Amino acid sequence: MTATTTAPLATPSVRTPRQPSARLRAWATRAPLLPALLFMIAVTQLPFVATLVISFFDWNALYPKARHFTGLDNYHQVLTDADLRHSVWTTVLLTVAVVLVSLVLGLALALLLDRRFRGRGVVRTLLIAPFLVVPVAAALLWKHVLYNPEYGLLNGLLHYVGGPQPDWISRTPLLAVEASLVWQWTPFMMLILLSGLQSRDQQQIEAARVDGANDWQVFRHLTLPHLRRYLELGALLGSIYIVQNFDAVFTITSGGLGTANLPYIVYQSFYQAHENGLASAAGVLVVIGSIIIATFALRVVSSLFREEVSRA
Repeated sequence: MTATTTAPLATPSVRTPRQPSARLRAWATRAPLLPALLFMIAVTQLPFVATLVISFFDWNALYPKARHFTGLDNYHQVLTDADLRHSVWTTVLLTVAVVLVSLVLGLALALLLDRRFRGRGVVRTLLIAPFLVVPVAAALLWKHVLYNPEYGLLNGLLHYVGGPQPDWISRTPLLAVEASLVWQWTPFMMLILLSGLQSRDQQQIEAARVDGANDWQVFRHLTLPHLRRYLELGALLGSIYIVQNFDAVFTITSGGLGTANLPYIVYQSFYQAHENGLASAAGVLVVIGSIIIATFALRVVSSLFREEVSRA
């Protein structure tokens, strides 16, 4: 008797559906963001490209048919013209003075608000208020309420004690602009440094006090090194704004008395002299300077995030 063997029945192969590629999934995830990206490019990048192109032309709005390509001549004029060089120096001086003074005052106020006392919430709200004021309104407030030689508050206080009655804007024009900006930006520095103070390791501070360290030693060896990143962040973010500041200069001094910074020169060249090419070149330089500062600011922010993640 012979044994017969039967071959197993072949099962039909089941085709598994193809999985979408990683690149396709990435595009599907980013697709909802494309309209916002296109809008941002249309609003920010296309005008900058147009400004960059115009900066290579000798283009006066009063004589549009006489425009012609000049290459880097506008940039050379911005960097070599005496008035423009002075505006660059004024911009640097204004930025450094405002950022340093507001950082010092913001640190003092942050140290004050880091302590517990009655009414701390009210005091914090009042100290934040100057930063919430519209820049033009803040400049008008300082120009008319404080600096006015006839009815200003400063001269009123000096008259009460029998002091002189100076014209603050004409006597110290750059200092007048700096004071208004310091008043407005000190709360911003205070908030950044206060957040840094509240992220300190309290166990280290308590251990230092147990070892006999006084308040100054705790501040010098523990608090100040911890606040280094926050001080850098405040300085960089403040510099980005002050470099581009136009409101205070235009409102308080109208760019006169040696207070014209680079953004005011851009305004003056474009709206008063109608030199579109020269104004565009100056504007491009302002943007480049702001991008350089913003790059350092982003690096500081990323390092702060890395420190917080490692600490967690």
